[in-house]
Amino acid sequence: MKNLVWGFLCLILFYGCKKESGCGYNEHNIVAPLSEQQLVKDYLTSINVYAASKDSSGFYYEVLQDGEGDSPNLCSQIELSYTGKLTSGNVFEQKNAAFTLGSSIEGLRKGIPIISKGGRIKLYIPPTLAYGSREVKDDAGKVIIPANSILIFDIQLTAFY
Repeated sequence: MKNLVWGFLCLILFYGCKKESGCGYNEHNIVAPLSEQQLVKDYLTSINVYAASKDSSGFYYEVLQDGEGDSPNLCSQIELSYTGKLTSGNVFEQKNAAFTLGSSIEGLRKGIPIISKGGRIKLYIPPTLAYGSREVKDDAGKVIIPANSILIFDIQLTAFY
């Protein structure tokens, strides 16, 4: 009985400490449906991209430059330069940005840690790992990302902390 109580207290202490030391972002095990994965694959074939790798969650990526050193994690404050576009070629955003990686869409959360500081990557993200069935509007109320869109990001990771 004494060992059982001691073990229970150790578990409480371990999990309590683990929660306090994190940044509040957790790993998700979201996987895009096979139909969405196929749509991304078909898009890549249509633009003659055959060397893209597929992540187990269903997005595709091309590492253009690895970078150097460690890779960011969900708690990392990242700085990057990126262009986001739709499969139609329409650019919905192009800018330099800084944010906590864990606060971004799932495809970026999983894709950006593939590279290190100074690295470049191109991500092809199915809707489930992006905005899903939600449309994204600009400040004027114009839809810039239609619902169920595949997103393409060309990213350079300039720094992370």
